[in-house]
Amino acid sequence: MRVIGLMSGTSYDAIEAAAADITVEGDALVLRPRGAVSLAYPDDVRRRISAALPPAAVTMEDVCRLDTAVGQAFAQAAVHAVGALCPDGADLVVSHGQTVHHWVQDGTVRGTLQLGQPAWIAEATGLPVVSDLRARDVAAGGQGAPLVGLLDTLLLQGRAGTPAALNLGGIANVTVVAPGEGPVAFDTGPANALVDAAVRHFTQGARDYDEDGKRAAAGQVHAGLLSRLLEDPYYRRAAPKSTGKELFHLPYLLDVLAAEPVIDQDDVLATLTRLTAVTVADACRAYNVTELIMSGGGVRNPVMTAMIGEELPGVHLLVSDDLGVPSDAKEALAFAVLGFLTVHGVRGALPSTTGARHESILGNITPGRGPLSLPAVADTPRRLRIVS
Repeated sequence: MRVIGLMSGTSYDAIEAAAADITVEGDALVLRPRGAVSLAYPDDVRRRISAALPPAAVTMEDVCRLDTAVGQAFAQAAVHAVGALCPDGADLVVSHGQTVHHWVQDGTVRGTLQLGQPAWIAEATGLPVVSDLRARDVAAGGQGAPLVGLLDTLLLQGRAGTPAALNLGGIANVTVVAPGEGPVAFDTGPANALVDAAVRHFTQGARDYDEDGKRAAAGQVHAGLLSRLLEDPYYRRAAPKSTGKELFHLPYLLDVLAAEPVIDQDDVLATLTRLTAVTVADACRAYNVTELIMSGGGVRNPVMTAMIGEELPGVHLLVSDDLGVPSDAKEALAFAVLGFLTVHGVRGALPSTTGARHESILGNITPGRGPLSLPAVADTPRRLRIVS
């Protein structure tokens, strides 16, 4: 089956589209990536997403309009991906949508909301669409995140030592597969969320991120600020756990800076980058990780990855590209896999990674133009084979 996965993360800078041919052969999930494209959100849509995120107050009209605008943007990305990556056609689109709120109360996820009406994608492409993949896991008592845990687990199984996969998006998440134990996955804290928020604030919106970590490299880590940031109770919660920009946003950062003033802006950025490295390293040390496979936008920040390496001496660091999974497209590919499993009647959430009471088949299916015909139920894959 030829599947297109669509993903926009907590940085909401662009929609990532990845295509792959996916089959199940025996106990193996066979993944043949066909490439990926990235389409920036239109400026007005990006501004509206930013204006809708917590702690902002919005109306139901705002939500309705944004649901349509994001759905139309995802539809354009899907059409572009079909033309660029699958000129002879595709069978399925899987849309993560845009997370606008992840409701966590006392460590329990009560709900999660991803906007981007899938009907626009089905109408534009004529293909069936799997969407809203997180809600069922939440209903089963899980965190609904990180759902990339299933692909990570298949990717890591059989590797020596205690391997872990790290995604550096707006929020950082890690999956650990220790020998003889069930996989564990959780959000470690902010990856780029606070760095990006600080850059936008310092530049009055002229810049969205610290390109190549240059400003962090020019600054010095402020010990007092780092210590105060690390006091956040989130870091001491046990896994499974998840978080988002509902917690780690600009007002949060400004409150911390008010309590621990730092004059030099580059020092703030150096400290926030070190915060990511320290919290990732703390999570890895807790599980005696020996190998860390990185992916996500943060991989393009050499200062951030170097700091992670400094915090984890003796741990072998590599990127998912080294294993055949493009680091920029890994999350989009992960959701393509989850949608593939959904239409084949296979459960896609692992209770040990999300904390759910049981495994669940994820998402909702929106039919394409033709009659909806689902394939035969497949066996649950136990390993991953990547074909170049």
